[in-house]
Amino acid sequence: MWILYAGLSALCAGVTTIFLKKGVQTTNTNAALALRTVVVLIFSIIIVFIAGSQNQIINIDIKTWIFLILSGFSTGAGWYYYYKALQSGNVNKVSPISKSSLVLTILFSFIFLQEEITACKIFGLIFIAAGTYFMVDYKKSKNKNKENNKWLIYALLSLLFSALTPIFGKVGIENVESNLGSAIRTFVVVVAAWILLFIKKDFKELKNINKAEIKFIILSGITGGSSWLLYYKALQDGTTSAVAAIDKLSILVAVILSYFIFNEKMNRKTIFGLMLIFAGTIGLALKI
Repeated sequence: MWILYAGLSALCAGVTTIFLKKGVQTTNTNAALALRTVVVLIFSIIIVFIAGSQNQIINIDIKTWIFLILSGFSTGAGWYYYYKALQSGNVNKVSPISKSSLVLTILFSFIFLQEEITACKIFGLIFIAAGTYFMVDYKKSKNKNKENNKWLIYALLSLLFSALTPIFGKVGIENVESNLGSAIRTFVVVVAAWILLFIKKDFKELKNINKAEIKFIILSGITGGSSWLLYYKALQDGTTSAVAAIDKLSILVAVILSYFIFNEKMNRKTIFGLMLIFAGTIGLALKI
């Protein structure tokens, strides 16, 4: 059943990327992130009460609290840099880099969670790394302006924090109902996002959010919240690396939708890279 949850999480995550791109075209990223996290939290709390797990919060141990909080902070940081990368970079370039965090996730799961690394995993990771290289095609960028190429740095930072999130989440979700654990993690993300908003002195930007983009920010919160809840449910029953592998199929959804919605063209190298990532991910998901 966890495979179904992971697959649905990937679908929601892919759609979320499109809504994010539509929602931060002119809107300040910190303001958009702060608003979006509130939507996700409200959505998560509603699910917790529907599941009837709210009373379990008093039984959560210290270790669980620590790792849920760490998962929340790493999630917030990952999405913040993802937002920044999407503002100046194309979905079909930013998304492959961020989603290739699977490579680090499997390495971290081997080091910290003692999950086995097999020959099949290694080949799968090689396929994903090669596919990411072909999709980004960074060397062909004609614009050498450092300011315009910052999306790559932001995407790499998003990769790092995205890789840490499932590691923290796996430990944090072991002894708590998945919806409740996800809601607690989301609360931490909300706190981090609003602290960042005030540190950056961007709180005034809330009133300047493009009215046409608000609906997409809200929609990204709903689909993103759905993805998180499904992801944590899958993590509770499946191995970290397997769940992370299936979840990364969201790149397929994001790139296909970006082709039709944003008219982001794909050359042969991009398509070949996408095929490599897809093959590597499927291999990891089925053979782990």
